[in-house]
Amino acid sequence: MDFSYTEEQTLLRNSVSKYLADNYKFESWRKFTRSEAGRDPNHWKQFAELGLLAAVLPEEHGGLGGGGVESSIIMEEFGKALVVEPYVPTVVIGGGFLKRGSDAQKEEWLARIAAGETILAFAFAEPRGRYNLADLATTAKKQGGSYVLNGQKAVVIGAPWADHFIVTARTSGGQRDKDGVSVFIVDKKAKGVTTRDYPTVDSLRASEVAFENVEVPAANLIGTADNGLPLIEQVVDEAIAAVCAEATGAMKVLVDTTVEYSKTRKQFGVPIGKFQVLQHRMVDMFVQYEQSVSITLMVTLKLAEEAVERAKAASAAKVTIGKAGRFVGQQAVQIHGGIGMTDELNVGHYFKRLTLIDTLFGNTDHHLKRYAALS
Repeated sequence: MDFSYTEEQTLLRNSVSKYLADNYKFESWRKFTRSEAGRDPNHWKQFAELGLLAAVLPEEHGGLGGGGVESSIIMEEFGKALVVEPYVPTVVIGGGFLKRGSDAQKEEWLARIAAGETILAFAFAEPRGRYNLADLATTAKKQGGSYVLNGQKAVVIGAPWADHFIVTARTSGGQRDKDGVSVFIVDKKAKGVTTRDYPTVDSLRASEVAFENVEVPAANLIGTADNGLPLIEQVVDEAIAAVCAEATGAMKVLVDTTVEYSKTRKQFGVPIGKFQVLQHRMVDMFVQYEQSVSITLMVTLKLAEEAVERAKAASAAKVTIGKAGRFVGQQAVQIHGGIGMTDELNVGHYFKRLTLIDTLFGNTDHHLKRYAALS
């Protein structure tokens, strides 16, 4: 099998890499992530102009017709630069749901996403739900031509920047039933929606979101009522592939930075890279990184397969990335010594991001159990 990237995909990588190298430097990142907004909106506009927001959306709705590979390329480069813009919530997840929605939803939303005119956030996690996508206390009751939404969502990544939410809710059945789950798009400004915003440890922004008797038009239902779980699982697996690619980008920077530091930091009059025990550690870091790249490519290529194979690939990748990210991050910090923990050095920030990626959409333990169950 040929794993070579096409000319268009290589150009896409080069375009993203050059823009970030020129405009998304670490010192600038430190400044705008500590600002009140937590981001620089100009980057989102530039992403739209570069076609990054359109890359994985259908051509007939303003996109460029790409898929999982293009998403992986973009996210790997984003991982190298610690990009905080809500690409996964808006393009991968929001676009993933809406391109499978009704014709009216596709017409209304996909071109807006591609043009950078909207930002979406995925409100799916609940305080007591752990990582079970079907464990929902949030309810949506049919009332005339609308649904009335009540419930609470936790750690909604990108919510402070969003104008609409993609919300999972129970429309029938028991709290953990696989049937009876539905997906809605909800206006953040709708009456009854309240948010509590905060920064996350990896310098992103998130919110606790509460819905109290929020009226949602029936036209905002994505897919079919009561049968939303398969679609949710598919889109979340696509998001897992994207964040795994982001993690490989972050690991690449940590490996390269650590190797370079070992050549210049001296102990007992010689560079610490001359010590065999540290050489072994850095080789192990590189091996973990290469394994992560391989399994990320595997899950990306399996996104189009039937549900069980796709889910197994996603869980296998999540477990591998979780373990590798922790190992690479720990070794990078330890080899750098005390400065590895400082805010001024990028090493600790990459480790924080890798740590948070491990918890996104299910941690290592959750996906080990999921893989075993699917097998």
